[in-house]
Amino acid sequence: MKGVVLCAGEGTRMRPLTYSLPKHLIPIANRPVIEHILDTLTHAGITDIGIVVGPNTQRSFQDALGDGSQFGVRLTYVVQEDPRGLAHAVACAHGFVGDDPFLLYLGDNLLEAGVTGPVERFVKTEADAVITLYPVPDPSRFGVAEIAGDKIVRLVEKPATPVSNLAVVGAYVFSPEIFSAIAHIRPSARGELEITDAIQRLIDDGRLVLPYRISGWWRDVGRPPELLAANAQLLADIATKIDGTIARDCAVTGDVVVGPRSRIRNSTLIGPVMIGNGVTCSDSKIGPNVSIGDDAIITGTRMRASIVLAGAEITGVTLTDSLIGRGTIVSKSVSQQATSLLLGDHCRVELGSD
Repeated sequence: MKGVVLCAGEGTRMRPLTYSLPKHLIPIANRPVIEHILDTLTHAGITDIGIVVGPNTQRSFQDALGDGSQFGVRLTYVVQEDPRGLAHAVACAHGFVGDDPFLLYLGDNLLEAGVTGPVERFVKTEADAVITLYPVPDPSRFGVAEIAGDKIVRLVEKPATPVSNLAVVGAYVFSPEIFSAIAHIRPSARGELEITDAIQRLIDDGRLVLPYRISGWWRDVGRPPELLAANAQLLADIATKIDGTIARDCAVTGDVVVGPRSRIRNSTLIGPVMIGNGVTCSDSKIGPNVSIGDDAIITGTRMRASIVLAGAEITGVTLTDSLIGRGTIVSKSVSQQATSLLLGDHCRVELGSD
């Protein structure tokens, strides 16, 4: 079985950070989102993976992931030149998939339980599709499934009146029949080829489409609050590992990871906290639920529930629920209350009072 990961979206909900960094390469728990996804696929035994990218982001992915060998996978890059919906992105990968069954994974989704369950169900049945589902309180934001017995009988994309509370999650297992279904659908009212319409075509053609209700948490990390929440959930599973230096004048509670060459002095760390390599942190209070990228400099700062990317410099501020881009400088001149920031790469921000 092959894997197809969709990463061609422009990440408009994460701007300005995504002007210079594709959202799938933003780190959570100090690893890019796409690396967590590759782990998920390899755990399910899928190592031949196509990544659908946009023409403007292909180089960024290739620079970050190479041929995939460092992750134990073989990567093929498929360019979606003119994005026209999820089903169109899948059609772009037809040449890569060929006549094999495949797992389709949306590149801004994270599943705590992984995809081994739906893959195993597909292998053990005669299904042409297995669709992962998750109960949600606001189904009108999602594609929604209607189930009769043990089969999916109808899918509706973002319904005004939902037929159930079972949202279609970003992982699907398909036979090659899905490509024929895509060829027979038309653009939706949004002007896109919807994957839910293609799955409905399978159902209407009498193909067997089965549900798989996932357990654990599910995060669509296409927005900053969900990205920060996923960061916190991944950090909850870390175990203390100190490869850098924590001075005796520091106080540490909970689990913390400190990478090589990092130096922490006169600071309080409240786990879970993950600190990368070559980080300097002094006179600060960090945590909980904070990840700090390589070579960052943190001085005189209080920070919680935030992600700091590599090379950032933060001085004398109080931050919460923030996402700080690479090489960005944040400082203050006078007294300042806790602030929430979403900053792209190489910004410079000085915070002060009103």
